[in-house]
This record gives sequence, structure tokens and C-alpha cells, in this order.
Amino acid sequence: MKLLIALHHRFELWTAPAWVRERLQTQFPQLAIVQLSDYSDVAQQIRDSDAALAWSLRPEQFRAARKLRWIHSTAAAVHQLMFPELVESDVIVTNSRQVHGPVVAEQALALMFAVARKIPAAVRFQQQHVWGQEQMWLEGPMPGELQGATLGLIGLGSIGREIARRAAALGMRVLAVREHPERGGAEGVAAVYGSGQLGELLGSSDYVVLAAPVTSSTHRLMNATRLAQMRPTACLVNVGRGVLVDEAALAQALRQKTIASAALDVLEKEPLAPDSPLWDMDNVLITPHTGSVAPRLWERQYALISENVRRFLAGEPLLGVVDKSKGY
Repeated sequence: MKLLIALHHRFELWTAPAWVRERLQTQFPQLAIVQLSDYSDVAQQIRDSDAALAWSLRPEQFRAARKLRWIHSTAAAVHQLMFPELVESDVIVTNSRQVHGPVVAEQALALMFAVARKIPAAVRFQQQHVWGQEQMWLEGPMPGELQGATLGLIGLGSIGREIARRAAALGMRVLAVREHPERGGAEGVAAVYGSGQLGELLGSSDYVVLAAPVTSSTHRLMNATRLAQMRPTACLVNVGRGVLVDEAALAQALRQKTIASAALDVLEKEPLAPDSPLWDMDNVLITPHTGSVAPRLWERQYALISENVRRFLAGEPLLGVVDKSKGY
């Protein structure tokens, strides 16, 4: 049985370390494991692979796979794998949403704290050697508090649930919108809305956090109409995927003060173009997609991957299975 590891990225952390293959080979000596250093040989190596660790495949590469039964994505988002041939096949897709949930939740809270306490403004004053206490109080929104604020959470998957639990522990009132509200909420969620009630949630929230999967219905979900439904004092926080937001509409809303601010860890095109107006807006905080960046990332990835390899070899149900018909 063959396992192909095809995970390569210009950013070193997203590339599987060599020890992942070595440890898997020791733990599962019955496997033939091939780890690629780039993508040039994917089509050839996937032909006789039974399983693959990969966050993306091209349709022609997938068509070349004669034995493939399982793909595991080390990302949480799997929209890049949801092409018709794969969706309609019997190949199981799993992802690492449970790996990324806790640390991305911390990123969301960090962004909200930074906006509430005006940390970006404090950094600008520090760089100018200015003691800006009075200016921070008088200029723009006053420093605020998360305790007592309302968080509108769009998406209640593994990341959303972790955000809700932590936000509620800080004293925030958490509202959530999900595609199937009949499934209920999660720890810390005060109320669950259906997709048709999104406008009501937006109008009730001090912070709107995007943690939804990428689907046809969520692509550019936050457009000009939706942004106009937010409070003028509210902040939009995106830790999901950049394509959830219409960035031109967001820039316009920020210029016109339709909303007060935005904190973005993900952008539609990354890196963000140097000429994007978002860079220079004082009411925008940008972090360079560091929500999942953490020193123990691959230890957590390995724990999930190795357990799923064990289950795959034993014919047991896998963890983190993606509903391909829904795309998440």
C-alpha cells in the first residue's frame, strides 16, 4: 500500500518536515511512503497511490490516480479539491480543521483585543516617540472592552466553536449564524441564526468574525449590501478565507465609515498587492495569514495524520471527513 506526501510551499511551515515521513514509516512499516520535494512528479507518483497527503490536486492529476481511496488535506479549507471529478468519486477527503481550530481562535481574539484596545495606534505613536494617551482617547473610536460586547460569528465549525467558547469566557455575548441552525449552537453561543437572518446578526454585533467555509453561497458573502447592515461602530474580523469578503466594497465601507474597522488575517489574493488601499488605512489591521502559524503545528498534524493512517489501514472510520457535496 502506498502513501504519497505532496505538500510543498514557498513558506517552509506549510511543507511537511522530513521527520513526518520518517516517523510514519517507522510506525507503519507496511506502507510504501513517497514524499515529494516539489510538484513536478505528482501525476506519475499518484498513479499507484492508495492515499495522499495534499491540499490541492489538479483534475488531470486526480484522473491519473488508479488506486486512490483517501486524500488528507493539512489545511482546514478544502475548496481547492472540490472539482467535479473528485466530488463525484468514492475517494474520501479529510482535513485538519481540528488541528487549526484552537490557534486560529486565539488569532481571532488577538485581533479583537488589538482593535478594542487600539494597539495599532499605540504602535504608531511609539514609532513616533509620542506619548499618545490623550490622542488615543480623543481621536477616533475610544478604547473599548471585549467584556459586554456582542460577537457575531459567521460559521460554527471547528474554528467557530473554539472562538465562541473563548469569547464567552471573556464575557462577550456570542451570536452565531450557520447553514443548519436546527443543529443547535455550541458552548458559549447565546443564540443561533439561520442564513436568512444574517442581516439581523450583523446589525446586532460589535465584532463580526468570519469563520465560514468557502462555498458558492459564501463567496464574497460580505459584499456592499452586507457591510451596510453592520453597525457603524463595528469591526469586521476575517480568519476564514479572503474570498469571503468583497475587498473593494470593504475598502469603500471603511473610507465612508459605514463600519469602523477591519482586522484581516486572510486576503483574497496573498500576498496582498502592494497597491491595495487596505495597507494604508488607519482603521485596518492586517496580519499576514499567521492564524495557523505555531511552533507545535506539525506535532498536532502528525497526531491526526497517524491516527487516520492507522484507521485507514484497519478499515475504520476516519476523523475529519469532509462532506464533498457541501465542500466542508
